[in-house]
Amino acid sequence: MVNHFVQEFKRKHKKDISGNPRALRRLITSCEWTKRSLSSTAQTTIEINSLFEGIDFYSTITRVRFEELNMDPFRKCMEPVEKCLRDAKMDKSTIHDVVIVGGSTRILRVQQLLQDFFNEKELCKSINPESLTKLLPMALLSRLLSLAERGMRRSMWVERTRPRDNNLLGKFELNGIPPAPTGVPQIIVCLTLMPTVF
Repeated sequence: MVNHFVQEFKRKHKKDISGNPRALRRLITSCEWTKRSLSSTAQTTIEINSLFEGIDFYSTITRVRFEELNMDPFRKCMEPVEKCLRDAKMDKSTIHDVVIVGGSTRILRVQQLLQDFFNEKELCKSINPESLTKLLPMALLSRLLSLAERGMRRSMWVERTRPRDNNLLGKFELNGIPPAPTGVPQIIVCLTLMPTVF
């Protein structure tokens, strides 16, 4: 989207802002807000006062155009999902729940690609993405491994110093793991974080 607006500015005003870090920074920030807005509306505007050499920039973009501009990066978002399933030697039909959080998963087209990939399975969007994407990977991995070693039922918490600051992420149960010395059970955990797409 940034490149799209750089080219539009060039067409309208015959000036290239691509070499101006300040103008690009302001455009990137505006594009981030525009991208978020397009998750809940079909069309939005981008307006930046004095973007470059005193020239104001104003434009509109539709969700359809945004999706056209970003189709290649959206498809790339699917690659980690496919790789994770291959590495785990799992078929997508064996997946019970698809939980999406943060980054590109807010984009409606990415959600549709995921839903299509998982044979129209309903996506779980109820977990707070802001806290989860920052804290989940290592906390969840560490908790899953310790639970696997003990083979007991527990709730998943993102651990913080004060108990009242913890967030309940959900509950799960590991069954069929016989008691064994620490480190003996071999369990593969595969986490996929979707990259943010600009």
